[in-house]
Amino acid sequence: MHPALNIIIKAARRASQIINRAALDLEHLQITTKRQSDFVTEVDKAAEAAIIDILREAYPEYGILAEESGLTAGQGGGSEYQWIIDPLDGTTNFIHGFPQYAISIALAYRGQVTQAVVYDPVRNEMFTASKGGGAFLNDRRIRVSKCLKLEQALLGTGFPYRMYDHIDAYLRIFKELAQKTAGMRRPGAAALDLAYVACGRFDGFWEFGLSPWDMAGGALLIAEAGGLVSDLAGNETYLQSGNLVAGTPKVFAQLLQVIDSHRTPGLEA
Repeated sequence: MHPALNIIIKAARRASQIINRAALDLEHLQITTKRQSDFVTEVDKAAEAAIIDILREAYPEYGILAEESGLTAGQGGGSEYQWIIDPLDGTTNFIHGFPQYAISIALAYRGQVTQAVVYDPVRNEMFTASKGGGAFLNDRRIRVSKCLKLEQALLGTGFPYRMYDHIDAYLRIFKELAQKTAGMRRPGAAALDLAYVACGRFDGFWEFGLSPWDMAGGALLIAEAGGLVSDLAGNETYLQSGNLVAGTPKVFAQLLQVIDSHRTPGLEA
């Protein structure tokens, strides 16, 4: 296992202790609204601080992009490595006691993700991946499903909840896919949804308006598990655009075709 991946796992487990302890006393959580339907709690902040402390101790020169604290440079400011951190993906689920949320930590080198962890503290499921080294769930090798046809596919998605500029296009896509697939699910934690594609629980996934920390770890998991990930035009700029399509190779191609047929000029790739 890559040394950096060991450090990420250590950080994820430390954050999970904070999250699991807080989950036992949700009534006393301090919750702040960042914007409509976008919440942050003291748990998000404490988990992120714990993650950063562990990562900084091991690699002080690496930069950081984190959901709550934003972009910070490492010591010396010249490193081409960057941690991408979501301390609690699925905060809305968490504060409602809905047990679908995760910790996502990735390491990127020159903008390319090379190490990733998505950890589900509720189920104690640790998804890990190293670029070129495969994807794993609790040390067991995982692969995307063998699904070949969209009509047999179970898809994950995320409903628009912050920006509604493209909700009409989204609803048109949703309507067509509802008629052409075996079903769609919206659990509410994109990092975990992507991990589910990697291990075959979902056959595909699509969502608009994501942030890099929602996608970085899960995208590497899928790629290392034999799946495909792209933006809405089939390119690799999803971390920049925030729009992502993923799945088994065959399902991905069919899903991308449906989405592309409903794209409007304002909906960038």
